[in-house]
Amino acid sequence: MQCVILAGGRGTRLGPLTEDLPKALVDVAGRPFLEYQLELLRTGGVSEIVLCVGYLGSVVERTIGDGSRLGLSIRYSHDGPEPLGTAGALRNALPMLGERFLVTYGDTLLTVDHSAVARAHASSGLPALMTVLENENSFAPSNAVVDGGLVVAYGKTPPPQNARWIDYGLLGFHREAIEHSTETDLELVLAKLADERELAAYEVGERFYEIGDEAGLAETTEFVGVSPRFARLRPEDTS
Repeated sequence: MQCVILAGGRGTRLGPLTEDLPKALVDVAGRPFLEYQLELLRTGGVSEIVLCVGYLGSVVERTIGDGSRLGLSIRYSHDGPEPLGTAGALRNALPMLGERFLVTYGDTLLTVDHSAVARAHASSGLPALMTVLENENSFAPSNAVVDGGLVVAYGKTPPPQNARWIDYGLLGFHREAIEHSTETDLELVLAKLADERELAAYEVGERFYEIGDEAGLAETTEFVGVSPRFARLRPEDTS
């Protein structure tokens, strides 16, 4: 099972923390954030990772390496001199990917069963799947309308009317959904798929954690500090 992590952003909302450090490597409870994300993917059944990196991507590659010490196989797809956007970065990584793969964002921790999501996407017969959380604007503005197992409207700016769900942060794609797209922003790709009734919905019940800003970083640090999922990664539990 393959998963792409989109980790090319600059992380400007974290201020000085990301002046000389990519957001994915920001310290969380004594470890680079990305290591917690990779741990969840590994225990969720993912074995192959493609990291799409941009800003200070070489630092990510030097720090994380080929993934062998984490029980994973990791390859890197670099944006190049100019940012490609989330959809552009994903297209750039297609030579490393199979027919179906998962996609997540480089600043989120998701406790969902990744294998179950991959199976749901395969059985849907649709080109893409979005995990969704019934949000009612609790964690962030809701941005998805779900009906009959499909995301039928999606968008962030502005969100669709009657949106009660939020993009949880884990997607499933068939490669054709990406290679035939010309958009640079994945939001636009997903919005079009929703309009065409080609975006399956997978409901999750647990909240997500993210490090997009200082408040999210503080919440995430508290979560990983007590969660048994990360016991082997906590510095006090390692030699």
